[in-house]
Formats: sequence, structure tokens, C-alpha cells
Amino acid sequence: MSLPDQTLSNPASVGTDTIRPLARLLALGRPIVMGVLNVTPDSFSDGGRFLDPSRAIEHARRMVGEGADILDVGAESTRPYGDAVSVPFEEEMRRLDPVLPAVAELGVPVSIDTMKAKVAAAALAAGARIVNDVWGLQRDPAMAGVVAEHAVPVVIMHNRAAADPAIDIMADIKEFLGRSLAIAARSGIARKNIVLDPGIGFGKTPEQSITAIARLAELKAFGLPLLIGASRKRFIDKVSPALPNRRLGGSIAAHVIAVDNGAAIVRTHDVAETVQALKIAAAIRSGQ
Repeated sequence: MSLPDQTLSNPASVGTDTIRPLARLLALGRPIVMGVLNVTPDSFSDGGRFLDPSRAIEHARRMVGEGADILDVGAESTRPYGDAVSVPFEEEMRRLDPVLPAVAELGVPVSIDTMKAKVAAAALAAGARIVNDVWGLQRDPAMAGVVAEHAVPVVIMHNRAAADPAIDIMADIKEFLGRSLAIAARSGIARKNIVLDPGIGFGKTPEQSITAIARLAELKAFGLPLLIGASRKRFIDKVSPALPNRRLGGSIAAHVIAVDNGAAIVRTHDVAETVQALKIAAAIRSGQ
């Protein structure tokens, strides 16, 4: 496997900006924009569009030009609506191998979106600087150890195997994140390296996703940066019917409100439009 070998001479693996990417970005004092790069055939919104390595790298370059602060690269669809197909480690790496080293050299920190500790370790060796675990350190028992060993930031996301409309979703999110934080502490993950994500669309009804954004401020009690990934999610279609690639307006509305409610990072497929919306919202707030 070539990913780790290519890392030895990777310039993205050295320097202050890559050693502490989260702290540097949060110190900017504005919302951080994470651009989505799916090198998968089956992601719910853009599956197959960037499976070709050259197209994936060009799209990553475009997002950086549009203002992305972080690139979140995933090679296994986590499909938030419960119909994901598990991808073997070897296939996930085969998709990442020709893409990740080049993306890591584009000048912004790269996040690896994976549920597998072995993939996270290989991606970190190849230049990734953040781990984004949609199961919040609770699926792969080795994930927390990999994050601790590399001393990198980790996004801990709430998830459920299936949505349950009867539960208090905010109570469930808080309990889940509390368990994840206990795992992180036992594993030696520094608290300053943790970001929390309520997991919009994951194991939630559309109504529960809306609630999680509306009540996001409650999660500030953890004292950690919050990330929201509402981009093109199904709750938008529930309110205003539209196919995933026609949900830009709803995505922007959700992200602007999430920032007002305490989100420090927004994860989006549409970088240029999101950057513009956040700048305008900030300008209007400052003019009050």
C-alpha cells in the first residue's frame, strides 16, 4: 500500500499550521468552512462525481480557491439515512491512495472522514491532519488510540443505528457525546483537540435534525467547538421538497442559523456560496 510511503517527503506533514490546524483556524474568530470531497460511487448527494482521482483533486483545488478552510475527504459513504454499504479496508484505501497525498499539498488541513482506525492511521501518515469519525469513537475500538497516538484533532459525531421519533433527541445527543468524551479522556486525547458534531441526519428524523440545529446552543455546555453538517440533508426536503442538488438555499439557511446558535465549523458541499453567505451574515450582524 502506497499511502504511508508517500508521506515521508510530504511537505504538508511539517510546519506550525499543520501541527495545530484546529487551534490556528479557531483563532481566526470567524466560522470555519469545511469542504466535502467524496471519492465514492454512492454518497447521497454527489456519489460518483469525484470517484475519478483527477476530478477529485481538481474539485479539491477549486474548493480551496473558493475559501475552504478544511477539506474533508471520505472514501466510504456514510449515507445518513441508514442504507450505507460497508466498504472493505482495501477498497477504501484504493480510493484514497491516488487522491489524498495530492489534496494534502493544497495548503489547507485535510480531514479524513472514516469509521475505520486503520484507514485513519494510513491517512494521517499520508498528510491528513484531522480525523472525522461519524460514530464518535464508539464504533471502532481502536479509533481513539489512533487519534491519541497522532495527537490530532478529532470530530466526534453523534449517531444512532436507526432513528426513533419517540426519544428526546437532545438528551440522546448529550448522553452519546458524554460517552465519547469519556472514551477520549481514557485514551489520552487532549480536550483541546476535540470538536463535537450533533450529526444532522444521522439516526434522526427530519424533525429531530431541525431540533438539533434549533437547540444547538445547549451543546455549548461541553465547552468545545461545535461543527454542523447540514449540507443538502433530507430535513430540507421535508420542509421544502427538493432533490439533494437543489437544496442550496436550505443548506445555507441552516448553516447561518447554526452559526448564530454556536457552530464554529460548517461542513458543506457548496463552498463558495456558503463562504459568501457567512460573510454577509457577519457583516449584517456587525452593522446592528
